[in-house]
Amino acid sequence: MESLCFYGIQDLRYEESPQPTIDRNDEVIIRVRNAGICGSDISRYKKLGPLKPGNIWGHEYAGEVVEIGQNVTDINVGARVAVCPALYCGKCEYCRSGYIAACPDLLVTGAKVPGGFATYVKVPRENVICIPESVSFEEATFVEPSAVSLHGLFKTSLQPGYSVAVMGCGTIGLLAIQWAKIFGAEIVYAIDLEKEKLTLAKQVGADILINPKDENTFEQIMTFTNGNGVDLAVEAAGSPITSSQIFALPKKGGEVVFMGIPYADVSIERFYFERIVRQELKVYGSWNAVSSPFPGREFHTTIHFMNTGQLQVKPLISHRVPLRMGPEIFERIISNKEVFTKVMFEL
Repeated sequence: MESLCFYGIQDLRYEESPQPTIDRNDEVIIRVRNAGICGSDISRYKKLGPLKPGNIWGHEYAGEVVEIGQNVTDINVGARVAVCPALYCGKCEYCRSGYIAACPDLLVTGAKVPGGFATYVKVPRENVICIPESVSFEEATFVEPSAVSLHGLFKTSLQPGYSVAVMGCGTIGLLAIQWAKIFGAEIVYAIDLEKEKLTLAKQVGADILINPKDENTFEQIMTFTNGNGVDLAVEAAGSPITSSQIFALPKKGGEVVFMGIPYADVSIERFYFERIVRQELKVYGSWNAVSSPFPGREFHTTIHFMNTGQLQVKPLISHRVPLRMGPEIFERIISNKEVFTKVMFEL
């Protein structure tokens, strides 16, 4: 089968790999139809290197079931499915308490076990969720990143009438904008340095666009909110700079949720750090997308709102390419000569 295997920093290879086979009675094999590139894939590709050299990469994918283990009785061959790529131990105190996202052995397919950048992938039955006919494989590929965004927002007290600032309009930020509106946010501010991404943010529901190149983000938010700030600020850029600046945006007693991962040290100027104390902010970290019962309400809620049409993900796709273009497209992404949102592999 065709596959993308990750060997080291900037060493991704398009190869023929053996097809997976059923080894356990609770496993299913999926014919992958679409797979997406995650922002974390880009960071690992250019900075962090592999977790297991030569492993098939990818953790955002969807497809149809082609083979099932003997103990799988509640899903049939031919089922159209989205996939939760998270694998957990099930034995630690966190897993046993239902706090699966805190499992110390939590990982995703594509890390130490084969992932979805391939014609076929094998996962446990509990990791697949059937999708309705109204949800395409392309859309189902967004179920995992949408669940990541929703997992963070579920930690907050977001409710109808809130004002929300989303810093970073990549995939997670654009999904957070939509979820904020679905939750009933009265006004959503989208913040990004790239005009193209701000245009897309407007398309998916942002009310006010803020480009830090025009004026300091804090000053712009203060102008729009009459000096008060927002109820909730979402850090979805994952940069050391925005991870500090985000604390300036909420009002007194407001909230901050971190969804982005800054792969570098974060230095916080006194002005920003003091906002945590003086504004009495509530600060949340959000990791992965899973909850109990596994894989969690994040996944089922996502599929529901895709089915109703309220969650629109196709506008987030900037490129559709065959899997063989994987090595080329990763190089193009890190060259920063084009604007990418979601790159979708078609298999």
